[in-house]
Amino acid sequence: MTGVRDLSGLVGLVAGGSRGATRAIAIELASAGVIVHVTGRTTRNHPSPMRRHETIDDAVDQILAAGGIAFAHHVDHSDARSVQHLVERIAEQHDGRLDIVVNGVWGGDPLVDWDHPFWEQPVSIGLALLRQAVETHIITSVTAVPLLVAQGRGLLIELTDGRRGDPYRGSLYYDLAKEQVARLAYAMAEELRPYGVTALALAPGFLRSEAMLDTFGVTEENWRDGIARDPHFAVSESPLLAGRCAVALAADPQILDRSGDSLTSWDLAREYNLTDVDGSQPDWGGYYRQLASGQRPDPAEYR
Repeated sequence: MTGVRDLSGLVGLVAGGSRGATRAIAIELASAGVIVHVTGRTTRNHPSPMRRHETIDDAVDQILAAGGIAFAHHVDHSDARSVQHLVERIAEQHDGRLDIVVNGVWGGDPLVDWDHPFWEQPVSIGLALLRQAVETHIITSVTAVPLLVAQGRGLLIELTDGRRGDPYRGSLYYDLAKEQVARLAYAMAEELRPYGVTALALAPGFLRSEAMLDTFGVTEENWRDGIARDPHFAVSESPLLAGRCAVALAADPQILDRSGDSLTSWDLAREYNLTDVDGSQPDWGGYYRQLASGQRPDPAEYR
């Protein structure tokens, strides 16, 4: 990549920024100078059905403490009216400007059933997962994209799990949700490219989200203690890496050439020379390919 684009003063909407990779993306974009509007269902005064303690207020406070500019918006992205109101507020505040949209709404963990075949799962719960994880992205894109199109430029990032066309992810509705989000980026790119707007999918690797750290009974500071429970955890990555990937993509002056691509943190880390919080470049994709082929890879060789 020759040169980088200055992100100072750009306006970004990060949907679903309460926690995880999406929160890290909001923080890293703000640290690069983007004015970030962070949305989610979890605030200090409005807990979400996720029953997690992380909030969009905390994310914005962290940005402000570091000298960035950010605003928190309590929004349920399944509610088209609320999303429309949000986008109108952003447009009014910034004279119609919106440069970056990150669709990271998820909240599907309590709805995924890993233990039963799909015909033994309630259809109502499976469809609720698809509404939460896919329809929210469509609603947000349909509402926000006109601001990007009007400018003749912009970046739309769809966060997902894995690449488009990956092998089955282990649970029907989960697989559909993640695959549809990747396909959504591809489909939107086909229609947005003539307008100078880039749409692409971004997938982290084995993510040390707040919920995953809790599952392993560790913190980010002592996460390696979780390797005793699961040796694959040694190739995990912090949310920071996804945040750095998003900044690198936004700053790439040739980003339109990648419109429609399905990208991963491990590939982008090598391409843009990015590192995780510990200075490593975890390669979950390479490690997993070896596992899938029946090999027993050394995790140390994939960091």
